[in-house]
Amino acid sequence: MDFFMNNISGSIPKCLNNLTTLAQKGNPSLSSSHIYGESKGNESIAPTIYEDDASFIWKGTMQTYKSTLGLVKRIDLSSNRLTGEIPSEITHLVGLISLNLSRNQLTGQITPEIGNLESLDSLDLSRNQIDGRIPTSLARIDRLSFLDLSYNNLSGKIPTGTQLQSFDPLDYAENPLLCGPPLKKMCADQNEPTDWSNEEDKDEFITLGFYISMGIGFAIGFWGVCGTLIFKRSWRYAYFKFLNDLNDWLYAGIALIKRQLKLAYA
Repeated sequence: MDFFMNNISGSIPKCLNNLTTLAQKGNPSLSSSHIYGESKGNESIAPTIYEDDASFIWKGTMQTYKSTLGLVKRIDLSSNRLTGEIPSEITHLVGLISLNLSRNQLTGQITPEIGNLESLDSLDLSRNQIDGRIPTSLARIDRLSFLDLSYNNLSGKIPTGTQLQSFDPLDYAENPLLCGPPLKKMCADQNEPTDWSNEEDKDEFITLGFYISMGIGFAIGFWGVCGTLIFKRSWRYAYFKFLNDLNDWLYAGIALIKRQLKLAYA
């Protein structure tokens, strides 16, 4: 689906999820070869086999595809006059390999469900007016090998993951409020979560108050036992007698086991 460099205006249709070929993983139709033949009266002409091919910009360079054309599931709406937000319905296209919405006038935020596009290999949202944070789910797309988010109004820390730090800083350029690796600009708030997995699975139970309560509880329990043994003689005698009895029982048990093993292997 290629509408690159036209004069299309308005918003991106929300019905994109009706593109059934893109809304499913796998490659149901990879054939790009066709047989063409005709007949004139009783004469038949030998069929001709021809192969589809297409040339388009892929990851910033012009590429031509023939036999592998069926593998290229892409949407290119770049260099138009599109406005409005990126519809969340686009994240239903789980078979999508390339999405290029660059050089438009898109606003709003990148949908948090962008991580659903697990097959995505190329994503270009550059030169728009997109704001907000980069969704942490974007770091889950492990197949992503091309990314360009430059010249937008993105802000906050770039989520940490296996992919997003490997791209060139130029892919995030001209987003004045964006910070964190691979950019040289460090984030002012060092306490901000740096790992996308930790940010999503953060355990709210582990807090400073939890550690303080655990320390106080340990101190009370320790001195509750030791203090009683120090100041109450009868309990102290009973405790040490218990330890001696336990030591004798263990010693006798171990000696008996050793003797039985020696007799068994004698």
